[in-house]
Amino acid sequence: MTREQKDTIAVTSAMVMLLFGISLTTAGFIIPPTGEIHESVLWVLGQALIYAGSIFGIAYYARGVVDRRIAEIEDKFKTKDEPKEEAAEDVDD
Repeated sequence: MTREQKDTIAVTSAMVMLLFGISLTTAGFIIPPTGEIHESVLWVLGQALIYAGSIFGIAYYARGVVDRRIAEIEDKFKTKDEPKEEAAEDVDD
């Protein structure tokens, strides 16, 4: 499984959890007693928001860190392979 596939699955599951939490909260308003949401519905909404936030935050943060490290390593190898130009020193008498 590639990294892109894993990211797609993670983001999709986070979106599904958000939709589930919003749907459950909306149903809590509609089901009698109308306008009252039970604490368990709020708890599930909170869990869905935490899950989605962690997926979006951690996935993109980790991807950014890994991509920056890979770029740094590639830059080091590129500069290592390039011939170094020796700086001519000017000596004034």
